[in-house]
Amino acid sequence: MIEIQEIPVSDIEEFWKIHFKYLVDDGIITDEEDFEYFSGDEYRGIIKDNMQAEIDRHHMVYFTEGGTRIGAAQYNTYTQEDGQCFMLDFWVFPEFRGNGTGHRCFEAFEEYTRADGALYYLLNSTKENSIRFWKSLGFIENGVDEDDMPVFIKR
Repeated sequence: MIEIQEIPVSDIEEFWKIHFKYLVDDGIITDEEDFEYFSGDEYRGIIKDNMQAEIDRHHMVYFTEGGTRIGAAQYNTYTQEDGQCFMLDFWVFPEFRGNGTGHRCFEAFEEYTRADGALYYLLNSTKENSIRFWKSLGFIENGVDEDDMPVFIKR
């Protein structure tokens, strides 16, 4: 059974190490500008500040199974607006991929976030294998964002 473990602000340095490795290894960031941005104080400071917000705070979570971390995500649910859950990151660690773990993690994630007010899900994705994964979960294309990145939605 997949469980969700919230990451407290006091433990985000460990998350950042895992997160940066994921971004590089999965080819999400490939140039020096992105390296600097995602490892820099500006991005990380904004996230940290949003984790401490009173309303619609930012969440970082690990997916665990049998006490083992198998993936992670970060997201915001905007309960004060329309219930949008915007997913910044969602990934299964490479050694646990390819056997339905991602689907099971999203099922647990969806149950967890709906209990906290999420009514629908939005994310950006440009990688072909990720897009296939999200579509297999019922996400559909929903235009592009201000940076011309494809947006996907699941209601």
